[in-house]
Amino acid sequence: MKTPQTLFCERVLLPQGWARDTKIDIDSSGTIVSIKTDSASDANSIRLSGPVVPALQNLHSHAFQRAMAGLAEQAGSTDDSFWTWRETMYGLVNRMSPDDVEVVATKLYSELLKGGFGHVVEFHYFHHAVMDLGKSDGVEMSARILRAAATSGIGLTHLPVFYAHAGFGGIAPNAGQKPFIQSVDSFLSLLERLEPECRTAGARLGLAIHSLRAATPDEMRAVLTSEQTGGPIHIHVAEQEREVEDCLAWSGRRPVSYLLDEFPADQRWCAIHATHMTPDETARLAASGAVAGLCPATEANLGDGIFPATDYAGHGGRYGIGTDSHVATSVAEELRLLEYGQRLRDRRRNRLVSGPGASAGRTLFEASLAGGAQAAGLAIAGIRVGARADLVVLDGENPFIATAREDQILDRWIFALGSEAVRDVMVGGEFVVQQGRHRFEESIDRDFKRVLKTLAN
Repeated sequence: MKTPQTLFCERVLLPQGWARDTKIDIDSSGTIVSIKTDSASDANSIRLSGPVVPALQNLHSHAFQRAMAGLAEQAGSTDDSFWTWRETMYGLVNRMSPDDVEVVATKLYSELLKGGFGHVVEFHYFHHAVMDLGKSDGVEMSARILRAAATSGIGLTHLPVFYAHAGFGGIAPNAGQKPFIQSVDSFLSLLERLEPECRTAGARLGLAIHSLRAATPDEMRAVLTSEQTGGPIHIHVAEQEREVEDCLAWSGRRPVSYLLDEFPADQRWCAIHATHMTPDETARLAASGAVAGLCPATEANLGDGIFPATDYAGHGGRYGIGTDSHVATSVAEELRLLEYGQRLRDRRRNRLVSGPGASAGRTLFEASLAGGAQAAGLAIAGIRVGARADLVVLDGENPFIATAREDQILDRWIFALGSEAVRDVMVGGEFVVQQGRHRFEESIDRDFKRVLKTLAN
């Protein structure tokens, strides 16, 4: 248990808006128990001089892929796409051990913290190292993710992924996909075994279906009717145009339409990417209560396309951000690219706002906080009583931040600065990043460098 503490914030973003001179009391479990505005600092308080905002939830991560960032940027042809990138990813998987996965995940999670995230949803389909094929049941790889989160200090929602096929209609997996494969029975057994492991580690447990092409409808129904986690349910859907074409050829319906027709998508669900939707699908997904899980940096890196965010938000749709393949690891970069994609498509500015006078940064930040919390299975989030104390302290000495007023703070962080504005990060009442450095930065970087050298050989 942690020592109870009181924070004194000169400026802080609360659910009702910006407040000054605010005391936040945190109990021994790391939960916020009281918030008092217009207070006076005292000797028993920890004074936070920079603006304080909630740490966001990263709703989509494949941690192991951080090791290949920058390694798929040499053109193989003039027609490179997600599908050619995937071959590079398979090659990485073939070289990674459980030890490697833990080291890479720990490094990634430390970077996400420094980027302003306090919680990560791990969409975990790398169940078996190649050396363990036929012997591993997937528990060891999941245990490495739990340990990486514990070492880094980030909050974790763990989503083991059901993955069985290479394409629509139950096509047999290819060689590169074998480390990902589970049967329905083995997957449900994995969930059952991981439930106490996650509870002990303080992590939330949900599940994911990799995609409509990786599971048959009968397999999806068997998983969804038998699972007992009660946690979030995530799925990749409509990420690439080829996926849409293949789904139409197989079923006569587009992926998002098929998903909403055949499965009870609701508030527990998160549709990852959902890039290629018709106006009707956009409205239906918004009305379902599911979250759209957007990963703008990865979607741009892979050439996937631009999510119809303005139309989706206009229908009241919920969304959050993730970093997926981790070519970027910061809150600011993902939110900036989300907004900029809409601007480039529409050739207009300030697209994801509620109306005249609204801040783009504030709108993006608060929508992603609400959607990210829902997708992570968190009952309460933000700086409020009853929430876990997950906070970001921005650099009050930075001239851009020091001279900004209220929502300008978020606009300057997101659109002008990026991760350099993040000074301190607290998760569950404990500082894991201070003065821009992770508490275990040296050892994490040393191990990561060693693994990268091994993988390069």
